Amino acid sequence: MNHNITLPTVDHGDVTLPEPGWCTGHASHTPGYRIDLTHSGPENAFAFADGTLLVAMLSQDPFVTDPEQRRTRLYVEQTGYSAALDPVEVRQLAAALTVHAMHLRTLAEQLTALRAEEGNQ
Repeated sequence: MNHNITLPTVDHGDVTLPEPGWCTGHASHTPGYRIDLTHSGPENAFAFADGTLLVAMLSQDPFVTDPEQRRTRLYVEQTGYSAALDPVEVRQLAAALTVHAMHLRTLAEQLTALRAEEGNQ
């Protein structure tokens, strides 16, 4: 469920906008430009061994220029993970990537459902 939130910006003053129910909030918001306002969901970390390979989270940029880019998307970031692996570790990495791919597919289905709801608004 969406509710409204008001955030200060340097170029438009206080801006009131709907906040999606999946957004984790804006407690760390510092005033910037309105176009840079972003809603972010909980971070999903995709780990291997002692490192993180990817992070992914729902994201929405309600004031970007391109209307299609305003829709909810999945922000995915690759980390700088690197390691020299032996054959066993390579197989372990491959297994972890297979599990992570399944998780990404689940996130894609959740995103599809959210975007369908957005289309009905």
